[in-house]
Amino acid sequence: MSEDKPAIPEVTAAIVDTIAAISTPPGRGGIGIVRLSGPDSASIAAQLVRLREPLEHGRARLAAVLDETKPDGAGSGGACDQIDQAMVTFFAAPNSYSGDDLVEIAAHGSPVVLELLLRRALSLGARLAEPGEFTERAFLSGKLDLTQAEAVRDLIEAQTLTQARQAASQMGGALSRRVAPMKHSLVELIALLEAGIDFGEDDVDITPQAEIARRINELIPPLAALEASFARGRIVHDGLTIAIVGRPNAGKSSLFNRLVERDRAIVTAIPGTTRDLVTERISLDGIPLELVDTAGLRDTLEEIEQLGIERSRQALADAAIVLIVLDATQPLNHEERTLLAAVRDRSALVAINKSDLATDQQGQVAMHTDQSAAEEFCLPSVATSAITGDGISTLREKILQLAAGGAAAESGLLTNLRQQQTIVTARTALEDSLRANETGIPHEMILLDLYRSLWALDSLTGQTTPDDILNLIFSTFCIGK
Repeated sequence: MSEDKPAIPEVTAAIVDTIAAISTPPGRGGIGIVRLSGPDSASIAAQLVRLREPLEHGRARLAAVLDETKPDGAGSGGACDQIDQAMVTFFAAPNSYSGDDLVEIAAHGSPVVLELLLRRALSLGARLAEPGEFTERAFLSGKLDLTQAEAVRDLIEAQTLTQARQAASQMGGALSRRVAPMKHSLVELIALLEAGIDFGEDDVDITPQAEIARRINELIPPLAALEASFARGRIVHDGLTIAIVGRPNAGKSSLFNRLVERDRAIVTAIPGTTRDLVTERISLDGIPLELVDTAGLRDTLEEIEQLGIERSRQALADAAIVLIVLDATQPLNHEERTLLAAVRDRSALVAINKSDLATDQQGQVAMHTDQSAAEEFCLPSVATSAITGDGISTLREKILQLAAGGAAAESGLLTNLRQQQTIVTARTALEDSLRANETGIPHEMILLDLYRSLWALDSLTGQTTPDDILNLIFSTFCIGK
């Protein structure tokens, strides 16, 4: 390898201290767990409890939790009274979650008992774990790569089954496996160019320009496809906002209540009832969505309603999806036509509400506004009735089609901005190397771009990630994990 190329940094860590934390959520429960990790975890645990049998890797042992806050002989137990019973499980390094010796003490979920165990562990030489430090140690010991470590946090924070499934897929290495073939091909190309430079005098052929271009061109499409997956992965991870907009008294709040399946927004026959934004989070087929019910759009002189309408327009601008509600009993007005024209190039859907009222004396549909109004602006639509529930299931399906876009079906998605930026960097560097190759630039210069792409892929999984980025990632975890 050429001497002027810097070595790729690797993340390493020497575990020298023992950390402790309560790993179950605050409050009372049936079970509470105090976790220790580090070289002294087993010896400290043995002083916190009275074990019936010695600790053994992978075995749970019944033990008495000792209360050493009493003076000697103050209780029937002598120097130490029993305050609780616990199951103690020991995992010897390197066969543990963190990669070093790890002990979990599962007592009853009393905050008093758990606090006693934690304080005594700290007094015996452990220190309080930082947020995410157990998982950080798992990463530093090679138990997890960075995408898998991030998925641990995502699983803990999951609010829908789809989010949990995606996080579980990432924890299983789906993203890492998707990147691995690209990285392997890139390393092969780098080795090929390095050999031509370092051993050119030993009859090693210099790689032709056309061959370099072919190999780079094979790498760019899968990277671009992975980059594009961020749009879908972010939807499952973060969800979307849907703004429900339209004229006053078109039935926006009624549809909002139907979608959230409870009377969340006030509904009256008086136009302009909704004066402020009303929001509610729901889940459609595992995709988290935030619905925003807005004030009716119209010209008004009332100051409070004007403020509500201004917030409605801001919600309309910020929303990922717009649900326009039209009144089937009323013809389109100028405001609605302007609104339909404004969203025709966005993710938008039209609900033609009050379809149950738009009938003639013979019971035949006689809508003043129908699907043709939406078709005129090339927008999908559905006839609904917030009163009878007609069309609501179809409306949900159409919303889901706009929101999901196949997000849940694909594995190995990019789910956060850090991951997306690393792939953008890798793809951009490859494109730079392709242009450099086309202009006949020496292979040494092409290699600089190829290494830049490789380092970006390494940073995705954490092999070259700077410490400040690692600290930022793990600081977002909860203490005890």
